Amino acid sequence: MNMKTLKALLLYASLFGIIGCSGGGVNDDPPPPEVDPPSASALEFPLQNSECTEGTNFTTTQSTITFNWGNSNNTDSYQLVLKNLETGEISNHNSSVSQVDITVLRGTPYSWYVISKSNSTTQTAQSTIWKFYNAGVAVTSYAPFPAELIAPTMGTSLNTITSTILEWSGSDVDNDIAEYEVLFGIDNPPANSGGTSSSSSMTVTVAAGNTYYWRVITKDDQNNTSNSEIFQFKVN
Repeated sequence: MNMKTLKALLLYASLFGIIGCSGGGVNDDPPPPEVDPPSASALEFPLQNSECTEGTNFTTTQSTITFNWGNSNNTDSYQLVLKNLETGEISNHNSSVSQVDITVLRGTPYSWYVISKSNSTTQTAQSTIWKFYNAGVAVTSYAPFPAELIAPTMGTSLNTITSTILEWSGSDVDNDIAEYEVLFGIDNPPANSGGTSSSSSMTVTVAAGNTYYWRVITKDDQNNTSNSEIFQFKVN
């Protein structure tokens, strides 16, 4: 082997060694650490299905309530979602701690829940949903909470059937619900009464090719009433 060939072989071996021993590329970077998502908060006040008589800054129409909930793990901030159950209006309230003061209408039913958020992930966690009545002026009897419609779910499509069961859930601060009236039909909003029930379900007759709308009116022993949202479903 001549000197020229030997030098070429030594150069090739040197280059191969450099490449083989070179530092790793992007594939050798350690994976990013896993981030634990936030956990759901436990609601504390106002209490579920209660009449809220506490607050500050009372007027004849409004008062300020301090909403409280438990701290949740891996959480940097909270978003409280408040819904006026009479008007359907929703408001969002952000807080870095597990409480927030909100001015609300008196003599009005509300629902609320809390979303836990983290700065390290887009994942969030939602608490359960609670309902309460903000006490009014000299009110001795409250209307029931609007019924929560359960089934058929909003916008669902049912295969060809001749009847289906409407299901809902009702609650009341005074615990004196007397009956439910179901408005049901192909018109929106539904105006025809499908009858009354002391239970939280009713069987209705349907026909293929129609879209049906329904809502529930809850009545108590003092003749107070509340209207649920309107749900619709289609029969194929």
